[in-house]
Amino acid sequence: MRKLVVSLTLAVLFSLPVLAQDKAEVFGGYQYSRLSSTNFNGWNGAFTGNLNNWLGVTADLSGAYKSQAGTSFQQHNFLFGPTVSYRKLESVKPFAHALFGVAHANAAFSGLGASDNSFAMALGGGVDASITHRFSLRLVQADWMRTSFGSVGQNNARISTGIVFKF
Repeated sequence: MRKLVVSLTLAVLFSLPVLAQDKAEVFGGYQYSRLSSTNFNGWNGAFTGNLNNWLGVTADLSGAYKSQAGTSFQQHNFLFGPTVSYRKLESVKPFAHALFGVAHANAAFSGLGASDNSFAMALGGGVDASITHRFSLRLVQADWMRTSFGSVGQNNARISTGIVFKF
């Protein structure tokens, strides 16, 4: 019985740092994208489940939109992958990620429309600045995004900023 009590006590003591770390983060904010030499505005959202204090798994969703003179274009990205964070600093948290998934594009020209799907990836990272224990400001997230609609590959850029909720 004594061994069981000692084992449980040690297990609880060693798990306290894990309980103190943020298990998950939800990000939401604005994104500026440069897709095929055209500027787009939109949104970016992400959910990161932290496996430990430096490694997480991220689901990143975003939408980019452009409308002018009877034409409209939109692209939505559904990306997933690992995120590595440096959490040794109290006030800022730099991170890097490699995200892979699919992009879906819709285009409409004078009443005619078309859509296509493509493999997509985003390589990049950013910096979060703590506001409180539960909220951070994502100062910047910058990604190089690769899509390949049709038979041509596109090199794109995405910059995001917004709020991170930690729980």
